[in-house]
Amino acid sequence: MRGKARSLAVGLAAAGLVGHLPAVASAAGNVSSIEWKACTGESVPAGMRCAAVEVPLNWADPGGKKIALDVARLPATDPDRRIGSVLHVPGGPGAKGIDDLKRSGDDLAELRQRFDLVGYNPRNTDLQAKLPASCMRPALTHLSEPRDRVEYDAQAAKLAKAMSRCHAEDRSGLYGQLDSLSVARDMEAIRAALGERRLSFMANSYGGVPAAAYMRLFPQRIRAMYLDGVINQPAGWPSQHLLAARSQEQAFARFTTWCAATTACALHGEDAGKIWRGLTARADRTPIPVTSAEFGKGKLTGSHLRWFGFIADPGPGHTRWLAFADAVDKARHGDGSGFAESALGNSRVWTMPLALGMTCADDRGYTGYAQYEKVRRQVRKISPNFGGAAFDALTCAGWPLPVTNPSRPLPTRGLPPVLGAGTWGDHPWTDSLVRGIPGSTTIRYEGPGHVLYLSGNRCATKHATRYLTDLRLPPAGTVCLPAQEPGR
Repeated sequence: MRGKARSLAVGLAAAGLVGHLPAVASAAGNVSSIEWKACTGESVPAGMRCAAVEVPLNWADPGGKKIALDVARLPATDPDRRIGSVLHVPGGPGAKGIDDLKRSGDDLAELRQRFDLVGYNPRNTDLQAKLPASCMRPALTHLSEPRDRVEYDAQAAKLAKAMSRCHAEDRSGLYGQLDSLSVARDMEAIRAALGERRLSFMANSYGGVPAAAYMRLFPQRIRAMYLDGVINQPAGWPSQHLLAARSQEQAFARFTTWCAATTACALHGEDAGKIWRGLTARADRTPIPVTSAEFGKGKLTGSHLRWFGFIADPGPGHTRWLAFADAVDKARHGDGSGFAESALGNSRVWTMPLALGMTCADDRGYTGYAQYEKVRRQVRKISPNFGGAAFDALTCAGWPLPVTNPSRPLPTRGLPPVLGAGTWGDHPWTDSLVRGIPGSTTIRYEGPGHVLYLSGNRCATKHATRYLTDLRLPPAGTVCLPAQEPGR
């Protein structure tokens, strides 16, 4: 056994998957090359252990420069019945999986009985400390929805120039190595370092993109996979934008129905939908001047309002919808202050090369003006209240580096059945991915929100725990209701 452990550890090191760590036996009898130590810092749950796994900066050059990924583990509380490990794949992109594990460990206590819960911080976390200042500077003072090919090309060129400068000034080598195929290979390195022959996964939000890449690259290494509120990148971003437009229209219909029945709504007694459409149309013709305490002066176009103005989740006591209705009422009278922070802030962040470097290589941008116009026409037919271009596809239209993770159909041969879950807004995305994998199913939560298991949703977590533990899927059409969440 010692000789076998030594040969595996040497093999992993030669492949550039892990650092020079001593091989130890895992609870499942496999070989782990991770040296766990007590975690330090704030809000560390009892028993959490931390380590680092070394991976190549560039997976095309496994013998080259290495980077270290922080990893944490909450060991199974019933080690005699331990099945293996569940790796949490965080969203964002850029979210810290270890922080997610700290916050959600208690909600996943039943799952932890039979599994080690493992979280990690992907290579795209803490980029502000790793990339040059030019990567944090917005490429545009004003993100717009171009009216013609000249405007489209000019905006894409400005974005490309900013991203090229970020890439040229980056001494870390990370910029251009943040795509989800690289993240998926990092996940495989963690699996190998854990010593698990096959691994179980819980992925959420943008974490579904590297999860899909992992399914493409390493289907034989997946024991089970739970996907919560994820995007279907293999189907292409335009298809997901169309699904989002339908969901947004449904959410807006809920808002107008609520407003019509709620005297506290600032638009009560009027046609709220008509007022909104009139406001965005006027702002397209004559942008609304605004001043933000954080972001300075700017102008709100109809596109800004459609992109960043409405929140589908009403919030506790419908506070978000109350604020939205008040902002619309003020904006139609020339005061756009209720939208200034969100619109100007998002426009700023989404034109920063740092943010774009995490997503554009995943084929997020339009291929050119022709596709941009085609998608705009399609979305306008579906969504009279929010129809138009996708802001994230517009900002990635200037991506100057290779699209290393192109959208293409996901091979399903060798994949186990997976479980999906989604709320009103993200169920269509998740289900579009999950239903393409034979034998799989998606839970629908009849309510707002995003990422059910990280928000402590007991119904979804119960189904996920049963599936990950016993590999039993709930029946097709299973629904979770808000009434099943007492006290939440």
